Amino acid sequence: MSFSEELKSIRQHSFLSQEAFARELNVSFSSVNRWEGGRAKPNLNAMKNIKAFCEAHNIDFSNLEREWYEMGKEV
Repeated sequence: MSFSEELKSIRQHSFLSQEAFARELNVSFSSVNRWEGGRAKPNLNAMKNIKAFCEAHNIDFSNLEREWYEMGKEV
């Protein structure tokens, strides 16, 4: 799965809207929307927040982390 698909899956399995997920991560709704649409990549601080969310909700972060890292190689 791509980064955007992994992130969307995590959000949906947490039963959160993009807006609610954004609040959990302390980012804007538009950021989550762009990430899930594949139009942007979260910065390191946002990834730390996503990791903390995953850890707090016992969600595997490894696939998302790997896909995020791979996005950096595509440039």
